[in-house]
Amino acid sequence: MKKTFSTLAIALLLTAVVGTVAHARGKGNKLPSGVVYVTSQGLYYDMIVPTDLNGKGRYQKLEGGGPHGGPQTKYGIGDREYVGGRWWQDLNNNNIQDEGDNFFLCPLLGPGRETP
Repeated sequence: MKKTFSTLAIALLLTAVVGTVAHARGKGNKLPSGVVYVTSQGLYYDMIVPTDLNGKGRYQKLEGGGPHGGPQTKYGIGDREYVGGRWWQDLNNNNIQDEGDNFFLCPLLGPGRETP
């Protein structure tokens, strides 16, 4: 059940950024699946197809509400706090990483840019 739920959550996240896939492919990336806005840099980064993870280790929060309606996060490529695309989505809205959340690997692809 959890795997089905996390797969659905990833699908919803990617659906939110479907309009940016064509732009991502235009940058020469072979498998982009969307775009993430990095708030600390004011830049957009392409991201690739996600892989589910188990929730152990360090993760970075990925949330909705970014410019143009897509996902956003605080740190990206080049920031010390960036953990290489290991994302956490707070699905149960308790602001704690726990079993009710989604954990996945989806690295960002540089370079960052100012538009989606």
